[in-house]
Amino acid sequence: MSGDSDKFAGKVKEAAGDITGDQDLKAEGEKQQVAGDVKKAGEKVKDKAEELGEKIKGD
Repeated sequence: MSGDSDKFAGKVKEAAGDITGDQDLKAEGEKQQVAGDVKKAGEKVKDKAEELGEKIKGD
């Protein structure tokens, strides 16, 4: 799952937990959103590292 997918799924779980009063589901959704943010940050770092690698190879 990508960072965006995790974030979206987390929001759905959080909302479902909120509606049903299921605090565990709500907390799981919040946790999944944070995991999505971390994945997105990692993806950005990876992309920047690849760009830098290409620049180094091109020089």
